[in-house]
Amino acid sequence: MILEVAHLDVTPGREADFESAFGVAQALISTIDGYLEHELQRCLERPNRYVLLVRWNSLEAHTQGFRGSPQYQQWKALLHHFYDPFPTVEHYRAVESSRS
Repeated sequence: MILEVAHLDVTPGREADFESAFGVAQALISTIDGYLEHELQRCLERPNRYVLLVRWNSLEAHTQGFRGSPQYQQWKALLHHFYDPFPTVEHYRAVESSRS
């Protein structure tokens, strides 16, 4: 399992619009082969900062499957104009976990 971590800085004052657009966009990502689950969390100290956590069964499911899909083009149109600066995205593999 691969964990995608995206740090999302939304233009201040556009948080509600971003969250609404994300509500639509999340249906797109969940249709991709290899997608497992996701969560969007909002920072308490910096209310325009979010972290998106997406679990994939492989790195390629994200980097080739999702990013190469028509759904990604829709995702970009819905969300990318909210970011300032553009997000940093990294991928992680578990070393230790308390999850069963």
